Amino acid sequence: MKPLPLFLLFFLSLNFFAKEIHIARFEYKNEIYYGQINNDYIQALDSNIYKSLKPVGEKIPINKVKFLLPTKAQNVFAVGMNFASHLSSASNMPPPLFFKSPSSLILSEETIVLPKDSTNVHFEGELVLVIGKKAKNVSIKDAKDYIFGVTVGNDLTERNWQGSDLQWMRAKASDGFGPIGSTIALGVDYNNLLLTTKLNGKIVQQENTKYMIHKPSKVVSYLSQYFTLMPGDLIYMGTPGRTQSLSNKDIVSVEIEKVGKVTNRISTK
Repeated sequence: MKPLPLFLLFFLSLNFFAKEIHIARFEYKNEIYYGQINNDYIQALDSNIYKSLKPVGEKIPINKVKFLLPTKAQNVFAVGMNFASHLSSASNMPPPLFFKSPSSLILSEETIVLPKDSTNVHFEGELVLVIGKKAKNVSIKDAKDYIFGVTVGNDLTERNWQGSDLQWMRAKASDGFGPIGSTIALGVDYNNLLLTTKLNGKIVQQENTKYMIHKPSKVVSYLSQYFTLMPGDLIYMGTPGRTQSLSNKDIVSVEIEKVGKVTNRISTK
């Protein structure tokens, strides 16, 4: 048998030893960058991360940067009823979808000030997809090529408004109702990750993403039949298990293995 060409051996070796990469968007010396996190420093990257993770400039100590929202999302979509342990939908039907607002996004460690008339806001720990290139009328087979990476999110929901309002805009997209991780994870199997939500240190949700009813590729494909997805757009993928109402000074944390964590304090004042 003929030996493999050297270039093919090199390519295979890169894939064999591939590991997770974590990308962040940050501010440093009044400039905004994307960068790759490496332990206690971050390597600045070319601004178009969706085409190339090309290092540019210096390596910067992490404690010298200010983390920003991981993308400049034009659209934030979300999937409902995607785990049987929470509320299930039929796997052979289109995924139930709704909008969140980019203005609802809030970073980890920031305090979420709830609207004064909200009385029943629940946590919903979720996997969040990050779109990497323009997608329109994409097939399920090809959809994975449009997923740049994933992050972690919390789809806060005002249950009373969800039940009373004609649309879920207020219930799902009020300011601060979209906590999101500060890093994007690349190279992870997002169909097989453990998601854990803690409320004041106690585990209140824990389930593997392999139990999602509507898989990421199906969701991306379906959305692209009606909406043009753009690089940086986000898709919250649904929550598992049970949820409960949040109170003043509660601390809610959502963590996904190999991806990251988002933690926020709740304020009703």
